[in-house]
Amino acid sequence: MNTELHKLFVDQLRDMYDAELRIVEALPKKIEKAQSSDLKAGLEQHLGETKTQIKRLDEVFELINEKQTRNTCQATKGLIKEAEELLSEFEGSSAIDAAIVCAGQKIEHYEIATYGCLCTWAKQMGHDKAYVLLHESLEEEKAADETLSRAAIGEVNLAAHH
Repeated sequence: MNTELHKLFVDQLRDMYDAELRIVEALPKKIEKAQSSDLKAGLEQHLGETKTQIKRLDEVFELINEKQTRNTCQATKGLIKEAEELLSEFEGSSAIDAAIVCAGQKIEHYEIATYGCLCTWAKQMGHDKAYVLLHESLEEEKAADETLSRAAIGEVNLAAHH
């Protein structure tokens, strides 16, 4: 087994673990400020999925016999800080939902990239069960991104335009 790739895999698992925990903390603020009922529902669904993704990461750590700890995910920390600034700046405006969608998609794209790498590495190292769990989370992130895209195309951007 490539020990350097294993180290990188574990490092990025710990990064995602921190990212998902931060997202669980941040999503309720977005849900509270969202005006569109579809957007609220999509965010609430993703909050539930994110909690499940944390449990999957717990399972992956167990499967590869590594201690489940978190590294500070500077990317997610920065994206959440930017999201909070956007929400504060556009709160109460017709563009609030568009701001929530934009901030959410930035985070989703980061997660899609990271879960994609984790899936590739899990497969390369023969961590088949870990791959299945990580791939499930990757597919949920892609679906959440699609939901946000539909919201952006629909009433959210329409409302911001008027």
